[in-house]
Amino acid sequence: MQRITISAGPLLAEIVPELGGSLARLTLRRDDGSAVELMRPLSAAAEAAGDVLGTAMFPMLPYANLIEINAFTFGGRRYSFAPNFPPMRDATHGSGWISRWTTLSATASRLQIELRDDAVGAPYQFLARQAFIVTPQGLAVTMTIVNLGPHAMPFGFGLHPWFIRTEGTMLRFAARSVWLEGYDGVPTEAIGVPPELAFTQPTRLPTARRNLCYAGWDGRAEIIWPEWRQGLAIEAEPILPHLMLYTPKGAPHFCVEPQSNAAGAFNRLEHEDPAALGIIVLKPGEKSSATIRFLPFSA
Repeated sequence: MQRITISAGPLLAEIVPELGGSLARLTLRRDDGSAVELMRPLSAAAEAAGDVLGTAMFPMLPYANLIEINAFTFGGRRYSFAPNFPPMRDATHGSGWISRWTTLSATASRLQIELRDDAVGAPYQFLARQAFIVTPQGLAVTMTIVNLGPHAMPFGFGLHPWFIRTEGTMLRFAARSVWLEGYDGVPTEAIGVPPELAFTQPTRLPTARRNLCYAGWDGRAEIIWPEWRQGLAIEAEPILPHLMLYTPKGAPHFCVEPQSNAAGAFNRLEHEDPAALGIIVLKPGEKSSATIRFLPFSA
């Protein structure tokens, strides 16, 4: 698979369009000559195996998270899906992350890639683009999605980055509420963020497994690696008001995922307002986009 490198100043990014339109690495070269991996880099073994779960970051679209029991109802129509990532029961993160993207344009510091997923009869028919721009200050990723289908459809999107977890890693962000996870991984209800689940001040990651969706996120999160004296800010536009935190127990990595829709949102469409769930309804031919920035800082 071809890795496409873009860089500016101290930052270098590698993208693998054929492997789910994913990012292979984001590396900061510091003044002292050392290099810091700001995301978990794609290993040669994972790349050879075509393992998108081994990438540094992949896109989630045309929805983020799960569609429970592989179906939802919208506009009086029921849409069914095939499980897309065995052994998981439910369709997960859409088709973007398991598809081959193509390159539209590339320069030394910019790359634009595209995915056209418009199979006749599929629940979703869409065109998606990702624009990666590296500056000396950070990496910006602009996601755009266009509804190519014959009906208005509920869309969602976001990014799923993987970060290296050190012993002292800390996280900070603010949110209004958090969705509790049920026994089957599907969120059950949103509550005000209790102190034990809050990250309003830099806080060490939990040692237990967490897979939580935070709502009313203020659009900025900060990861701090004290051992490296390094931080990374994640900034997202208001169209992405939800933030997923995934900390697998005992794993050397974790995820902080900015996204539009709440986890499990598509299975609540019959009873709740799509906008309140962060779902973006697009009529045929309409599009939506958002930019997410990853900005390193000294810590």
